[in-house]
Amino acid sequence: MRKRIFLLICIMCTLVHSIAAQPEKNSNPEFLTKAFVHPGMAQSKQDLDYMREMVVKGIQPWKTAFDNLKKNTSLDFIPKPFAEISVGPYGANSIGGREFSESAETAYNHALMWYITKDKAYARKAIEILNAWSYVLRGFDANNAKLNVGLFGYYYLNAAEILKHTDSGWASKDLQQFTQMVLTVLYPTIKDFFTEANGNWDASMISTIMCIGVFTDNHEIFNRAVERFYWGEGNSGITRYLYPGGQCQETTRDWGHVQLGIGEFAKAAQTADTQGLDFYSVADDRLAQGFEYTARFMLGEHIDLFGVFTDRDNDKFRDIYESIYQHYKDTKGLLLPYTEKAIKQHTRPKSSVGFLTAAKAPVSNAPAKTSLYTGFDKFLKPTVIGALKGKSKMLPANSIFVKPGESIQKAIDSNQKSGKWIILEAGVHTLETPLKIYSGTLLAGQGRETIIFPAPQIGTAIINGEEILADVTIRDLLIEGATKVIENADPNHDRRSRSYMNAPSREGIIFKSKEKDGIQNITFENITVQNFTKNGVAIVGGKNIRINQCDFSDNGASVVPGAGFHHNLHLSYITNCDIISSRFDTSPYGNGINATFCQNVKVINSEMARNGLSGIRCAESSRITINNSLAEGNNEHGIFIEKQMNPCKDITIHQNTVQNNRYCGIDTQTAIQLNNKDNRSLHNGRE
Repeated sequence: MRKRIFLLICIMCTLVHSIAAQPEKNSNPEFLTKAFVHPGMAQSKQDLDYMREMVVKGIQPWKTAFDNLKKNTSLDFIPKPFAEISVGPYGANSIGGREFSESAETAYNHALMWYITKDKAYARKAIEILNAWSYVLRGFDANNAKLNVGLFGYYYLNAAEILKHTDSGWASKDLQQFTQMVLTVLYPTIKDFFTEANGNWDASMISTIMCIGVFTDNHEIFNRAVERFYWGEGNSGITRYLYPGGQCQETTRDWGHVQLGIGEFAKAAQTADTQGLDFYSVADDRLAQGFEYTARFMLGEHIDLFGVFTDRDNDKFRDIYESIYQHYKDTKGLLLPYTEKAIKQHTRPKSSVGFLTAAKAPVSNAPAKTSLYTGFDKFLKPTVIGALKGKSKMLPANSIFVKPGESIQKAIDSNQKSGKWIILEAGVHTLETPLKIYSGTLLAGQGRETIIFPAPQIGTAIINGEEILADVTIRDLLIEGATKVIENADPNHDRRSRSYMNAPSREGIIFKSKEKDGIQNITFENITVQNFTKNGVAIVGGKNIRINQCDFSDNGASVVPGAGFHHNLHLSYITNCDIISSRFDTSPYGNGINATFCQNVKVINSEMARNGLSGIRCAESSRITINNSLAEGNNEHGIFIEKQMNPCKDITIHQNTVQNNRYCGIDTQTAIQLNNKDNRSLHNGRE
């Protein structure tokens, strides 16, 4: 019933959009409606037969992978099941966790050995392991409950799928008992995912839930995971975990967790492929971008990233690279050069299951030749967006320099309307009171090494010091909204703490005037404003605003007066605003850009992604232009033109990519004088 309602909504929304200038290039998300393929998880029967054929013929690298598998598969293994498994953070205080994971991988190894060798001793051992757990296991508890099922349920299910669909000798009553464990213990533990965790958690649950759907022939369960892959909240959907260009939500954490997460998404893509769905192509081959980005860094090459660089675990290659490499090479005729290099230099010599299950049976329409994959250039790069590395652009010799610890306010007050630049030197400039900006202020830093940090007790970082504020430029610095400058190594840790209702109320740049056009001729260039629980930047009552190559991200939580009230950028009663090549991402509970009662606002070549509401929302506004921008992975719409009392009018939306948004990619149903064309609308929830 839930699926039928969802499909009806999609059909209704499609009909409405066809009337209201539908974007020209659409691609709806794929859900599985046909009968399941069996076996149908990591490999189909054709894939399993191909694997066996290559091993039997002694063809490399299948032979070496099989030898590695055989060496690691002992018929002497004794399963040690627990009724309840309890594992704390990072595996601490484990009760049954190690035994559960060992049995999972061992059962799958034996099932593969059974299929390849046809030696029933391996089938009996795999069955023994599955039976041991299915008659004993009753539940999971403690911190890692969902993660344990997500990571290791996959192996139990793949083993069971092979045994179920071969003459393994698995008794029907034992098969029924295993199915009962799957549906009453494993599935309830993970069916609601874990939005608040880092994305590797949900990636593992997506993969395992898909396998549960296959094993039990349950389309509703399978498509629940498909939906999460496209539009997962928090850090979980494909465009929320992997950013344009391949940076991962956990890239600033450590490379072990990055590989864990993309590896789990690769497992989901492989199962989807077996069932006839294409996860690989979603979001412009985002998964391939993630693998290439990760492998490139781990091989010692330079990468650019948003955030703080880490090299933790950058020398530990996981055996995750084969399936995506094989898919792009054999199915698409594209080589992933860094992924290939990681495989040949690091993972393949020791690989067993990783290679054997990745090399699928040849397809009839295989490409005749291969070429290098080059789809990485069309995104906003951290080398040009926000506060950059290195010193500011050349400034006049008579500039006023302010060292950390010296008063920025004193420098501004004593140089009002002097025409001199005030340069904040590299370091942390702590504000004990909100910084007041006056007309004519020219304020610059020395790139992202210049940090303006409002002390924890301060509510607002920067405000206008007079009702009529004009001719102000702020550039080349970072304004930090977290309550400490150096955040936890886990980027999700501090983000969660800022998302609560009782988190400190902090906002970034707030320029407000009661006068019409009171705030005018304001330029922000190459500044980063991040981690404020209220608005990152808000401008109310003004004209002639220019925002160029800025990064306003991770602002707008659920602090009082509540969710949906604060955003990365809030504009109200603004005339003439140019937003160019800027980034408005990951507002926990707000919009990337929120514009109300505005006229002549242009958003060009910008990114609005992974926000709690919409990428950009406009209401009660006119002459709005959104061109050549990306709106993806938002919890509601990509681009939302809303009517509150009066419709927005004279709206131009051209050549944008809007994808993987939970609601409509572009919702312009109430707009009038609409010019909406040449947009790519892909895999959105209501189209």
